Amino acid sequence: MESEWEARLDAWRAELDLLARASGTTWVPLAEAEQQAGVSRSALRAWYRSGEINSRLVDGPHGPQRLVPLEAVLDRAERSTRIRRRAEREISLEAQVALLRAHVDRLEIRLAALEARESST
Repeated sequence: MESEWEARLDAWRAELDLLARASGTTWVPLAEAEQQAGVSRSALRAWYRSGEINSRLVDGPHGPQRLVPLEAVLDRAERSTRIRRRAEREISLEAQVALLRAHVDRLEIRLAALEARESST
């Protein structure tokens, strides 16, 4: 039973690959576009319903599945100020973490020096 399921899934992936090669565009399910672009599924739906990005409904392993062109999703996400601000906040948080790590490293060195000085007396 599982091998039949895997065969259906492999066939579906092969169809997606063929579609990508034929159209020159990488078509991905909404979940993958959501993950790669860092956008919500509702944003993706709004974008294809308003015509900002294309979409296709194809038969998938779980029934009908909506596909969107990954490049168009990434381009549209890049133009979104909300998504850009969230990415900048995340980068800012990464920078803060890096600064805090450096500070902790310096404190650990100072603490080790104080402990060494105290143990030698």
